[in-house]
Amino acid sequence: MTKLLEQAVETVRRLPAADQDTIAEAMLSLAGLGSADDIDPEHLEDVLAGLAEIERGELASPEEIEAAFRSFER
Repeated sequence: MTKLLEQAVETVRRLPAADQDTIAEAMLSLAGLGSADDIDPEHLEDVLAGLAEIERGELASPEEIEAAFRSFER
């Protein structure tokens, strides 16, 4: 974590909980992560499984990614 981000987090910690949540939602949105509320409940299990794979380092190879994109071409 950068020094500036550490300062920002420390500042936000002193705010009321509702303001902290608002800022957290904005940060997640800016980071492209959204929030759990944005996930269709039908897909939540798959999303969580995918995140667990990422944490374990189970990522697709560049070749697998390229093949996946090619499968969408007409």
